[in-house]
Amino acid sequence: MNPGIEEVLLAEPRGFCAGVDRAIEIVERAIAKFGAPIYVRHEIVHNTYVVNELKAKGAIFIEDLADVPAGATLVFSAHGVSKAVQQEARDRGFDIFDATCPLVTKVHVEVAKLAKEGYEFIMIGHKGHPEVEGTMGQLTSGIHLVEDVADVADVSPAQTEKLAVVTQTTLSVDDAAEIAAAVRARFPKVREPKQQDICYATQNRQDAVKIMSPQVDIVIVVGSPTSSNSNRLRELAQRLGTESYMVDSADELKPEWFEGKGRVGLTAGASAPEVLVREVIDRVRAFGAVSVRKMDGIEETIKFPLPKGLKLDDIPPPGHIS
Repeated sequence: MNPGIEEVLLAEPRGFCAGVDRAIEIVERAIAKFGAPIYVRHEIVHNTYVVNELKAKGAIFIEDLADVPAGATLVFSAHGVSKAVQQEARDRGFDIFDATCPLVTKVHVEVAKLAKEGYEFIMIGHKGHPEVEGTMGQLTSGIHLVEDVADVADVSPAQTEKLAVVTQTTLSVDDAAEIAAAVRARFPKVREPKQQDICYATQNRQDAVKIMSPQVDIVIVVGSPTSSNSNRLRELAQRLGTESYMVDSADELKPEWFEGKGRVGLTAGASAPEVLVREVIDRVRAFGAVSVRKMDGIEETIKFPLPKGLKLDDIPPPGHIS
């Protein structure tokens, strides 16, 4: 018990975004329509709980397409895949459903369109992240990754007359703006997206943390270690001067974190289900929290359509993870 905790402040918005909702529903509907197993290339979204729930329903997660039997149904994860992976999947004859977030697909389409016009690209993102591999893999050459401002000085495109910048959708808004400014300073003619590539959900969750952090003594972010946008939320709170921790589940909470903390801020990354938030609230109540208050915030109403072939009325609604 910690009698010092007066209130839990809940960030709004938090948790699932439209792209994550859609990706999970694609896997659940594919299982309902075609039966288990359904193969998924890479974790459908970066959340341990979600992946384990889908495994229990009949999803098999793989990294190498050689692990998928001929004739199987395959789902691409929300992060998107390279042209080479798309081609290999077609060559192997899989029945394919693409759960790539439409906001990531928008970046892929922009890259393809500008590449035809002779553009090279600078991509702002994290090396090794599946979304970055998917976007860079839209081209065989002419796309250069920068992870920070220092990288901008070292990048060497073959030409600078036609140069465009694209961004991983789940970055820190502030970090990406700083790196983009360095790109502009070095390449004044660089073409930037009409609308920034960082997705609405990433932006909204970071904005909510900026409002919440000064009002609380500690910030807890619900999210898995592999989740880029969840990591950015914790870093943002820390940068704003608020002690912050990221947890995959309520079991990871430590009572000593809350000693002397009167107000606790709680948010969740875009791939973290609300059930985990509720469990964290219950645990913090057990530590002594008296009340829970939801912040005012943007209400997100975006919904993305499902791929053709999964919209049939004869599929029962999936037991959706929420």
